Amino acid sequence: MDLLAHVAKSSLRQSSAGDFKVGDTVNVHTRIKEGDKERVQVFNGTVISRCKGQGEINATFTVRRVVSGEGVERIFPLHSPRVIKVEVVRRGRVRRAKLFYLRDRVGKSTKVREFLAGADDTAPANAEQAAALAEAASTKK
Repeated sequence: MDLLAHVAKSSLRQSSAGDFKVGDTVNVHTRIKEGDKERVQVFNGTVISRCKGQGEINATFTVRRVVSGEGVERIFPLHSPRVIKVEVVRRGRVRRAKLFYLRDRVGKSTKVREFLAGADDTAPANAEQAAALAEAASTKK
C-alpha cells in the first residue's frame, strides 16, 4: 500500500455520519472553535447534492437553507472530524441526483415532497413517523 493511500485510509470516518440522501432535510452538527472555546453549531437545511470527489476521502455534501429571504449553502466534507453527526429530520422524495434548480425557486416552491414510508421502506425518518406507521399497521388488521 502506498503512502498516500495509507494516509487517506487513516483519515476516513470510523463511524457513519448518518444515513441521508439528496432531498432530505437534515441537521448537521459541527464543531466550531471560537478563541479558546469549542461549541457545537447546528446547520439545518435540505441536502441538494452529494459528491464522491476524486477519492473516498474527498466526499462532500451541500446543504441549503433560506434565512430571512437569502439562500445560504454550506459544503461539508463527509469525513471531516468537525462534522459530528448528520441527523435526518425529514425524508425527501426526489427524482434527481442534484437539486440545483432549488436555487431559482422562491417561497413554497422550494419545498421538497416528503417521502412517506411504505411497506418497502426499512426505517422511518423520526419517532413521529414510526408511531404513525405502527398505528396504521394496527388499524389494518
